[in-house]
Amino acid sequence: MADPMPMTDAPITTVAPGWAIAALAILGVLVVAAAMLDGALAARAGGGPGTVGGLVRPFGEAARLMRQRRRTTVEADRLLWRIGGAGLLVTAALMVTVVPLGEWTIFDLDVGVMWFNAMDVMVWALVWLTGWGANSAHSLVGGYRFLAHGLGYELPLMFALVAPAIVAESLNVGAVAAAQEGLWFAVWMPVAFLVYLLGVAAFSVWGPFAPAIGTDVAGGARAELSGVDRLVFEAGRYALLAAGAAFAVPMFLGGGAGPLLPGWAWVLVKTVALLAVLVWLRRRLPAFRPDKFMEVGWMLLLPAVLLQDLVVAVVAVWRS
Repeated sequence: MADPMPMTDAPITTVAPGWAIAALAILGVLVVAAAMLDGALAARAGGGPGTVGGLVRPFGEAARLMRQRRRTTVEADRLLWRIGGAGLLVTAALMVTVVPLGEWTIFDLDVGVMWFNAMDVMVWALVWLTGWGANSAHSLVGGYRFLAHGLGYELPLMFALVAPAIVAESLNVGAVAAAQEGLWFAVWMPVAFLVYLLGVAAFSVWGPFAPAIGTDVAGGARAELSGVDRLVFEAGRYALLAAGAAFAVPMFLGGGAGPLLPGWAWVLVKTVALLAVLVWLRRRLPAFRPDKFMEVGWMLLLPAVLLQDLVVAVVAVWRS
């Protein structure tokens, strides 16, 4: 949609490192909000305790897991196992460090887009380590399922991030947001935007990409996780979903541009709205078989997003 108040060219200000605590707090609030919404939707779909019961369900589940004793499998590689689970939260936190909150950011990197993409690739190793480290057949199958999904979504996701960078002529996230003068990139780069959202769901092991943690393999990569380990892994999935929604705002939704509210408020509003959509879609899309999705990724998504990049490049050259 056209933006009634284009974003100004105000420079991005790098804040003191101490503000990283505030960024983590915002990410934590988004994680809790996403979990509550997911709980409410699950209760409504399953005819459970009702919407209110669904909203508080994540807190009860968190308390139960914190009281639960940690299980350990025979000859498990505990270090790799726990690095894999806890690493999801760390990766999500590193993703949001390059997202401008209005005119402020923690890291104003010249290669911020590549930074996000590198963090997304790190998720491959973390989910696989969670499956490998448990020394369990079900966990290992789940880890390899995730890798198979990754082979289908990673290249399309990478080229989806290229499209906004072409127009902005920069890999700096703030520059990409500032380049959306009057028209969001999501409007005239719909293929890149949709492929990006699909990638966010994929690296969050969310919705159609849940076979990696499917019940048909006893929980897949998280099969042997229990107690705090399982709680951290689940929180990491929500955190990755929130980080992906936040990064979409400067890349495709105009950053902090908007009427009446300050830039930082618009970033939060757009992030919450997109995060709510991603959570809602969890039960609206069928699960993708890893082998079939690889075919879709390579035969459909990749050519489509490359064509989008070509169109964007032609438009960018024409405008210049």
